[in-house]
Amino acid sequence: MTEPAGVPLQPPRRRSDRLLGAAAASSAARVERSRPEAPRTLRWAAVVVAVEAAAIGVGAVLLLYLVVTSAADSMSRAIAEVVVVGAGSALLATAAVGLWRVAGWARGPVIVLQLLLAALAYTTAFEAGRPAIGLPVLVLVAAELYLLATPEARLAYLDR
Repeated sequence: MTEPAGVPLQPPRRRSDRLLGAAAASSAARVERSRPEAPRTLRWAAVVVAVEAAAIGVGAVLLLYLVVTSAADSMSRAIAEVVVVGAGSALLATAAVGLWRVAGWARGPVIVLQLLLAALAYTTAFEAGRPAIGLPVLVLVAAELYLLATPEARLAYLDR
């Protein structure tokens, strides 16, 4: 096969390149995005979420201890409960890091989990008769929702 006039000669391609295709050219370097500095209330909100994540993590370890040391009615349900509580703790910890970095994805899961925690804490405090457990959780939930609703926390997400 001959090259048309004026076109430079191409080097011969390897057999693997002809059969499978050549490797793609490297992409351009990524442009670093500037992250806005998180306002004080958003950092406090991240700290509150981190405290909640740590407390729920301790609760997961306590549940695991109770599952191991006692006889559960259903071992699979008991283990599933430990896994769900541990996953909630991990999700809150990840969201705390996201709030600290003013990540757009972090605020929604935090609000949803706070509403779930509020429902659980209300049930624990008033219907289950354990106000020593439920009321501190309700206070943390109220503080978190307040911190996320402050104007400077909302503006931090608008400036992104």
